[in-house]
Amino acid sequence: MMKLRLGIPKGSLQEATLSLFTRAGLRVYTSARSYFATTDDPEIECLLIRAQEMARYVEHGALDAGLTGLDWVLESGLEVVRVADLIYAKQSMGKVKWVLAVPEDSNFQKPEDLEGRIVATELVSFTRNYFASRNVPVRVEFSWGATEVKPPLLADAIVEVTETGNSLRANHLRIIETVLESNTQLVANKGAWADPERRRKIENLAVMLCGAMAAHGRVGLMLNVRKPDLASVLALLPALKNPTVAPLADGEWVAVNTIIEEQTAWTLIPKLKEANAQGIVEYPLNKVVM
Repeated sequence: MMKLRLGIPKGSLQEATLSLFTRAGLRVYTSARSYFATTDDPEIECLLIRAQEMARYVEHGALDAGLTGLDWVLESGLEVVRVADLIYAKQSMGKVKWVLAVPEDSNFQKPEDLEGRIVATELVSFTRNYFASRNVPVRVEFSWGATEVKPPLLADAIVEVTETGNSLRANHLRIIETVLESNTQLVANKGAWADPERRRKIENLAVMLCGAMAAHGRVGLMLNVRKPDLASVLALLPALKNPTVAPLADGEWVAVNTIIEEQTAWTLIPKLKEANAQGIVEYPLNKVVM
């Protein structure tokens, strides 16, 4: 039996990733004492790997596929197949930003002002290339962590990842430019992607993960309405494309099925009721596959 070796990011992305897999219908069982994990699918075995190292092991073929950030793929400089964008992060369902930040009371206003200065970051290669592309000579130093506390004593500026900016503000830092926007990606080894069986498995995984993400924050809505009132009901309904309208046994009535943003249900359902919709049912969604 074919076994797909899949890398799960260990660390800050781990909890959000395992939650996404569960919503997609694939439970991943981890142990605090092991870097190996099992799944409900006997054809998929998982290994917990730091996101910073994922591209290396995928490119080398130790893993068939893995989830990691675009930032770490670019930092590695390695060639992997980018299968799907998965827009989620540690705290949110959005992208993260790598920003160039300086002490809030400094005179630095733009990257060029840092000429000859020290910049601390985990994203060393990308940061060097960023400044080189602007012809700004700086000294880029690798930071092992707690990067926000380094300016101004240990560095003049930092390039650091942020979702909200709260940590930067708490450490009296000011953002002067966004260096990179990043998001989680499903990446694959070139050899695995060229193998039809493994590729099909990876593509199916991407379909389910993307479907779970598309369902996040959305709900399904079903209702019945008389044909004379259908136009006014449809005018109220947003949809991914168009609501589904189906005839009922009573020829005077139709059933309407659609998908809406969950936050709109609070105001939308009373309006539908006023438009003479009946039998309104709101229901949760696990996956929306486009």
